[in-house]
Amino acid sequence: MRLADFEMYRELLHRHTGVDLTPDKSSLLDARLTPIAKKWGYPTFESMTIALRGVPENALIIDVVEAMMMNETMFFRDARPFEDLKNTIIPYLAKERAKYKSLRFWSAGCSTGEEPYSIAMAVKECGTPLKNWDIDIIGTDISHSVLSKAREGHYSQFDVQRGLPSPMLIKYFHQADGGGWQLDSSIMSMVDFLHSNLLDPVRDLGPFDVIFCRNVLCAMDDAAKTRILDNLARTLEPDGFLVLGDEETLPTACVSLRPLPELPGFYGPADGTHRMDRLEKLKKTS
Repeated sequence: MRLADFEMYRELLHRHTGVDLTPDKSSLLDARLTPIAKKWGYPTFESMTIALRGVPENALIIDVVEAMMMNETMFFRDARPFEDLKNTIIPYLAKERAKYKSLRFWSAGCSTGEEPYSIAMAVKECGTPLKNWDIDIIGTDISHSVLSKAREGHYSQFDVQRGLPSPMLIKYFHQADGGGWQLDSSIMSMVDFLHSNLLDPVRDLGPFDVIFCRNVLCAMDDAAKTRILDNLARTLEPDGFLVLGDEETLPTACVSLRPLPELPGFYGPADGTHRMDRLEKLKKTS
């Protein structure tokens, strides 16, 4: 791929998603975009590139942006955040929200659904403390294609072998006709999927008790990270929790959130009202 063409696609992806591609991704970009050129009837990748220059927003640009996204995900990714969710965060919130019996979760950048469904399974495993509670789990992504797959709840053998504990597979999945595994309707019904761009102001979604935005920000520049994190912070309850990926931290410019030292990878509003003594006690006994 010519450098000028790579820069055009790089700018296009950054404008739409905040992701900042590095030059070493040039060959990967070529491999992902060549099928898009064929889908749209362009004889070559180069002819599609020419057509894209200077055109207004259209369906081709949406397809190109989606093809460039890195949608790596898995069930219960890294395990520890989900253990903390089940053993510390949910018990804490169960006491704090006992009067209202309602909890809201958001998987921001949910890809093909493994993360929000993992949240749903973790909630199910809590059992009696959340019996008869109103549980609302939202999964959002910028890609229409991954949201379609998420709504199907159908996963390959490879998908379920990555991170999903065997007891969970037996309990919440069944083998599907034609191969693969189908998620049980009791879990699927707990999650709603919506199309959303995290760079845009969040409207009519919050507030949330817990937001997972894990491994979404790692390829973005600090300006995009701060913009997204500020958007997320505005939707958190005063004592709500934001969960980031193991390699992700707050940019210096982000002053709307603060780390929660007792829970690595968890953050709260900068002026949050967490009852730290209770959190510390739950963490020690989990």
